[in-house]
Amino acid sequence: MPAPATSPPFTEASSARLRRGGWPAVIAVTTGIFAIVTTEILPIGLLNPIGDTFGISDGTAGLMMTLPGILAAVAAPTVTVSTGRVDRRLMLCALILVLALANFLAALAPGYWLMMVSRVLVGLVIGGFWSIGASLASRLVPEAQAGRATAVIFSAVPLGSVLGVPAGTLLGQLMGWRVVFVAMGGFTLAVLAALLVSVPALPPQNVTRLAVLRELLGTDRVRAALAVTFLVVTAHFGTYTYVTPFLAEVTGVGAGSITGFLLAYGAAGILGNFLAGPWVRRAPRGTFATAAGLIGAVTLLLPALGTGKAGALVLLVVWGVAYGAVPVCSQTWFVTAAPHAPEAASVLFTSSFQATFSFGALAGGVVVDTASATTVMAVGGGVAMLAALMVAGAARLV
Repeated sequence: MPAPATSPPFTEASSARLRRGGWPAVIAVTTGIFAIVTTEILPIGLLNPIGDTFGISDGTAGLMMTLPGILAAVAAPTVTVSTGRVDRRLMLCALILVLALANFLAALAPGYWLMMVSRVLVGLVIGGFWSIGASLASRLVPEAQAGRATAVIFSAVPLGSVLGVPAGTLLGQLMGWRVVFVAMGGFTLAVLAALLVSVPALPPQNVTRLAVLRELLGTDRVRAALAVTFLVVTAHFGTYTYVTPFLAEVTGVGAGSITGFLLAYGAAGILGNFLAGPWVRRAPRGTFATAAGLIGAVTLLLPALGTGKAGALVLLVVWGVAYGAVPVCSQTWFVTAAPHAPEAASVLFTSSFQATFSFGALAGGVVVDTASATTVMAVGGGVAMLAALMVAGAARLV
């Protein structure tokens, strides 16, 4: 997992503050990120029914993944800098409330246009909440526990895949996709209550300014992190966004069974997240290169070996393990490149990750609409292999 952010000494004053925070606050922040991740990627499992409701193609439906990423990339620096002097607890609560509103709007959308308005709000929340929340662990628990707390917070990413998306896909099959967004809206309001109860006041520390971001962007290590993150995340989301159509059209998996395939992928992602934690501290370059290389190998092999259910399932499990390591590796690279400015490093990580998320989903949609789901797997595999080669060659920058 990412190295814990630099924090002030653990004093009697901070001990008093933590009486309201501590692990309940860590769990509340983790649950908030889980709600955000699940809301962001729910359309992957609901792509076909939403597309059928509004009469749009798979590529056009994929814009539900593209738009939040674009907005999140802009919101990460904008929200974090413009609210730099606002209590971080207040910001987390306000952003989660906006997420609940976005889910309810999606559930009520009479046309695709309102669905896209909802996704704009989701993008705003992703950029702001991630940038603030990802670096808070060391302020919520004693310094000795900060590393474990950071690992718990980042486990929300694969948990969104292993629990959120399969559960949402199953509920959508049973009761319709609109019910899924109503349920997510209710869950998000419960998260808001948990944040209000458990998270202490968090006055800003080391306020993030544009000058700090510009300074970080001028370093070789940060620029290398941006380049590799762009390639590997483009490869992943350019392919995974359209894995449901691939499984349905190429593998021949029925609608009911797709949930099980996504569940296996998500469970493997949790394993990859926790396996990468200790390895990335010992061998960051090797861990990142291995993860990117495995994503490339899986997506290149899917068109050949994924025509059968057994082959597709095995490859999805390997894919999940590999991608589970990617956010850990990327965030670690950014944080170690700027240990003096952890929130600014989180801003750059969030912004680059989300911008590339949206670009990958958009590029994949173009390939799917002009060629096929099989073609997008092959193209994504080549991009991931390029990322692996870049990491392997960046010895002094990782």
